[in-house]
Amino acid sequence: MRVELPPELLNFVNRDEEQERAVRAVTEWRSRSRPLVIGLRAPTGLGKTELANRIARTLCDRFPFTDVLSVDLDDFRVDGKLDPGDVLLRLLKSLGVEQDKVEAQYAARCAQYWNKTSGAKLVLLLDNVRHAPDVVTLLPASGDSVVIVTSHGPLHEFEAGAVEDLPLPPLDERAATELLELIVPDNRLAADPEAARAVVELCEGLPAALHVAGQLVRAHQLRPLSRLLADLRAELDEQGVDGVEHVWDTAYADLSGSAALLYRLLPHHPGGTFTLHSATALSGLGPEVCQDALDELRRAGLLDLRLLSLTEAGQMRLLGPLRAHALRRSRRETTDGEVAEAQVRLLRWFVRQAQLADLFTAGPRLTVVGLFDPVPGVPDVPLEDPEATEDERVGAVRAVRAAHWLYEERHVVFACSRLAHARRMDTEVVALSEPVWTHALDHPHQSEVVEVLRRTVDSAVRHGGNAGWLVRTRCQLARPLWESGALSEAGVQIVAAMSAAELLGDSKQDRKLAASAVEHRGMLKGARGEWSSALDDFAGARELHRAIPNPYGILLQTYRMGEASAKLGDLELARGLLSEAHAGFVAKKRERLIGRSAFALAGVLHQLGRADEARALYEESLGRADRRRSGFDLARVHDALADLDTAEGRLMEAEAHRTTARTLRRRNGLV
Repeated sequence: MRVELPPELLNFVNRDEEQERAVRAVTEWRSRSRPLVIGLRAPTGLGKTELANRIARTLCDRFPFTDVLSVDLDDFRVDGKLDPGDVLLRLLKSLGVEQDKVEAQYAARCAQYWNKTSGAKLVLLLDNVRHAPDVVTLLPASGDSVVIVTSHGPLHEFEAGAVEDLPLPPLDERAATELLELIVPDNRLAADPEAARAVVELCEGLPAALHVAGQLVRAHQLRPLSRLLADLRAELDEQGVDGVEHVWDTAYADLSGSAALLYRLLPHHPGGTFTLHSATALSGLGPEVCQDALDELRRAGLLDLRLLSLTEAGQMRLLGPLRAHALRRSRRETTDGEVAEAQVRLLRWFVRQAQLADLFTAGPRLTVVGLFDPVPGVPDVPLEDPEATEDERVGAVRAVRAAHWLYEERHVVFACSRLAHARRMDTEVVALSEPVWTHALDHPHQSEVVEVLRRTVDSAVRHGGNAGWLVRTRCQLARPLWESGALSEAGVQIVAAMSAAELLGDSKQDRKLAASAVEHRGMLKGARGEWSSALDDFAGARELHRAIPNPYGILLQTYRMGEASAKLGDLELARGLLSEAHAGFVAKKRERLIGRSAFALAGVLHQLGRADEARALYEESLGRADRRRSGFDLARVHDALADLDTAEGRLMEAEAHRTTARTLRRRNGLV
């Protein structure tokens, strides 16, 4: 038996599922003249070749194969082009054909190879395949054979079902930790689990990077892990992953000009992920050229493509070590002006997308920065305006999709705010605060939100010439502060907002801002338990809105007054106010406020002994919170339903609601 495999790796973890799928595929294969093809695909450094070798050995142990042949196709490429005739020569020699007996003509050599492999029982490992045509002529002419192919991406040229496709994700934290402990069995890993976890996170599930980390730990046996962490970060950033860096350099050298430009710019994209649309904005290449460039990067093994089912365009990312490689190439070949131009273009595009998502999610409302113009050559994200359809169900679906986009892209929005602030783009910083505000209403108690809103206040103060910005941004910051218990700091922001409101003019926009400041002062009073004074502020704000006039502002203050009246024990007044507000929000299709007013009204009805009406409204609020993915609202509605079930003696149902509420709070960091 001929076995052309290197010695087995000493340290190998995970990948059990892929190995089991390979064995199952061989067991179930029924073709007589066509071999089974098993495709392992992943970016360089994730252990494709090692897994292929392991699968080949496993198949030899379990099935009656007579030979295992292995060919790295990169060894047969010249200037990026493969000569399949040379590969066939190598395979025929491995199969026992003397070199002077190998056919000289390519077509004859193919026929000779197929004749030699007809009926053979062999495992053929083809490493570093780039295109399906590289493989087709190398397939043995036998259904009793198996071909294991490793590639950077899917081989789309194969017919559907022709390959048992096994994509390899990065190692998860548990498997990556296990591999690191095998590479370097060191007491420091157990003694400092936080630092060990940080090392694992830095390697981002890349086995090659974990080997670099293990070598560094072994080389410095007296240093604590916390100190080695900085050394590892510097080594990965400056030198790359040993044994993989030259592969990435070679792949980069083969890229087209547009793909190389995009690769150099991607590490300058704010946030951990990007989309086709945002990459187009960053690169300035145009949608079709950028799409081709991304496909090229994926085929070259320089991009980890991950489509998220909840986003229309899908999100992608560069693995940490690959991102560092791209940044090294950028430092060598990209000018500062080119990076700055790309980032400014992206920021302005992203501000517009976030503004549109905010508008479609929350509806028309008070904002202090107008909608940004489209970026030439970069299409908007395919979100649709709920107001552009008369079908209420379609409109609701559109609003939910916009909210989902904002949720999925929140980390990029936060990162764009940081970048815009660092570049002193104050208008962009203030504009981004509005969608962050909308996101925070459904997902409170996030430290990143407070950081964004603090930064926004700083930009408004730094700008210094817009009183409306000062009022709006300070009110925005005050709310998450009092929600997190920082009542004194929230009070400072409200006092400053009220002072800035004195500088406002008499335009409709300025009068809305003045009313909003009074409303926020009342909300802070409510957070302090001063509900009588809060009710006065809400009533005063409602009169300010009536004077403008602003029907939506009137409805909102009616809702606030209903909540305050309920807190003060005037349940009939609260019921009337909240019923009026709820009906108005339904008429205006305000998704979030329909749900929240339903929740508030249900609480009042429950206290008035009208349990059936309360339950129906709680269920309505629950459904709307679920569509918005608001863990905060979902948890409190489940708590309210638990109280309702307890009062009615439905104790098992009540406990189920409480358990769900606890789970939601833990999952959303609301405990």
